[in-house]
Amino acid sequence: MTTRRNFIRTSVTSIAVASTITGYATPTIGSGSSPALDRLKPMTDDVKPISLEERKMRIEKAQKLMAKNKIDAIYLDGGTSMKYFTGVEWGNSERMMAAIIPAKGEVKYVAPHFEESRLRELIKIGNDVRVWEEHESPYKVVAGIFSDWGIKTGKIGMEERVRFFLFDGIRKEAPHLEYISADVVTVGCRMLKSAAEITLMQKANHITLEAYKAAYAQIEEGMTQGDLSGLISRAHSKLGARGGAFVSFGEYTAFPHGSSAPQKLKKGDVILMDGGCSVEGYASDITRTFVFGEPTKRQREIWNLEKASQAAGFTAAKLNDPCENVDIAARKVITDAGFGPGYKVPGLPHRTGHGIGMDGHEWGNMVLGNKQLLKSGMCFSIEPTISIYSEFGIRLEDCAYMTEQGAKWFTQPSESIDKPF
Repeated sequence: MTTRRNFIRTSVTSIAVASTITGYATPTIGSGSSPALDRLKPMTDDVKPISLEERKMRIEKAQKLMAKNKIDAIYLDGGTSMKYFTGVEWGNSERMMAAIIPAKGEVKYVAPHFEESRLRELIKIGNDVRVWEEHESPYKVVAGIFSDWGIKTGKIGMEERVRFFLFDGIRKEAPHLEYISADVVTVGCRMLKSAAEITLMQKANHITLEAYKAAYAQIEEGMTQGDLSGLISRAHSKLGARGGAFVSFGEYTAFPHGSSAPQKLKKGDVILMDGGCSVEGYASDITRTFVFGEPTKRQREIWNLEKASQAAGFTAAKLNDPCENVDIAARKVITDAGFGPGYKVPGLPHRTGHGIGMDGHEWGNMVLGNKQLLKSGMCFSIEPTISIYSEFGIRLEDCAYMTEQGAKWFTQPSESIDKPF
């Protein structure tokens, strides 16, 4: 497995970024009835959630990885890993609610006493809930679980999103144990998606693309980036998913994650929309870039260069080759055209892609130095950007997944600057 720094993920998904852009979700133009949006119908009627049997298989795999790496148990705070293994979705607060998976035995849960009934409604795997009252220490409860399992010495794996105060409290209560990263277990399971997971991600990607198409049909001169973002959000909702996108116009498309500067669309502006949605907890991430009106020769040239870069990255995604090859191949197309080198702007200022799954950004980054080998079930974006400050930026982003036959797209890339869909 690659070193931690090579597959570290960012906690900011495209959707999260969208919510920080000024004007997002406050549309004015196009906020009423519109033919393109009115025609949309939910696409989620055939969606099948992850089965209980699959979650049990995930725990079995985790326990095998624990045994292989001499880890006695892993501790999960509320978040996507807890949902991945147990099916329990829980919002975090200062009160501990945790799931602990042992190398042998059943999952146990720790929760405030007054939350026990609510938690039991959600539990699908295991039935042992250890509770604590408001004046009591939840850390002692966790230490007691370790003791019950006979863990007198050994290693406890901490999932990467465990908050420090929880880790610190447990460590102080059970200082005789060694605390290590649980990545070898959690990443070892989550990075390789099952057929059911890929089906959910395929649905999410199809929904986002349809939402983009509907919003694209409503674009008008004078609208703000918030107007268009709002249309995309509404389209996702009508299609049956919660999603959205951040939008940039003109010179602000050169900023990879947009700008808070107020923007009004005018003829000749480049438009960039980047976002996605979630279906049963699985994410999409798509970027489309095009021109409002007739593209200039310069805009066409840069768009075509970006398309060639994305295609080169996809071609380089081969089973058992390192993730970095995708970045190397995509970046070479851009630097050979005179941009860069490296991350220098004008050029490609960031990695070529990121892993994706339950989180918008996960392990398996397409970045120089990541020697992680591409395996069947890995899912990732391919999104080289060409940023030219004070002019415009072009990014084309589609997600791909690895099969035994090679890489496959979740969505087909844009055909041309005139036919973004």
